[in-house]
Amino acid sequence: MKRFTMFVCTLTVMLFTIQPLRAQDPTKVDSKHYKVEFENDQVRVVRITYGPGEKSVMHYHPANAAVFLTDYAVTFTLPDGKTVDVRGKAGEVAWDAGGKHLPQNTGDKPMQVVLVEMKGKHDA
Repeated sequence: MKRFTMFVCTLTVMLFTIQPLRAQDPTKVDSKHYKVEFENDQVRVVRITYGPGEKSVMHYHPANAAVFLTDYAVTFTLPDGKTVDVRGKAGEVAWDAGGKHLPQNTGDKPMQVVLVEMKGKHDA
């Protein structure tokens, strides 16, 4: 009985920990800007498109590689309220360990990114 109770408690904690991450999946909470192009058990490829001035909602990405298809100017708002401004050119590729953020295209042109999200042991 003690083992069963411990199992149920552990399972409950896991479900409450994992569920918020699923709820913050950008393809679910912001399907206007995020579209799954490919997915298997190792990676998920997401196309991200923002018009000038458009922003998302707070969401989560696992570890990923981003391929920028256009020039970009983005402000990322982090969960603690701090902001990070990032600018770059089409063709750049960047690695990110993953995390939560709210992005906004601060440029005057549309931007497009292909994000290759890692699954499994690569998840940060």
